[in-house]
Amino acid sequence: MNRRERRRLELRADVIKALAHASRLYIVEQLARQEHCVCELADGIGADLSTVSRHLGVLKAAGIIEGERRGKNVVYRLRTPCVLNFFGCIERVLAESAQATARVRCAPAMQSTST
Repeated sequence: MNRRERRRLELRADVIKALAHASRLYIVEQLARQEHCVCELADGIGADLSTVSRHLGVLKAAGIIEGERRGKNVVYRLRTPCVLNFFGCIERVLAESAQATARVRCAPAMQSTST
């Protein structure tokens, strides 16, 4: 792997790392529905404002969200809504994995009943 390819993959990893937290996934899902301020997101997550602000900072640094000051508040929105396509892919992986696990669990039971 050359240096340019490594850098491209590292940047991809940075985006994936930014999404790799349940609270940040919640934030992205909420922002997919509508814009929110940090206080609204904090209420939904059940965390304090400083914790949610840190999560927003991680997502913002990764280029996933953006904020706009409106009066005293900053309102956040998805900068790249296509990230939701990634979530669809994850859900498919989870569903297929669950099906495969179910098949494996059923296979020994089916064999033992036929003997």
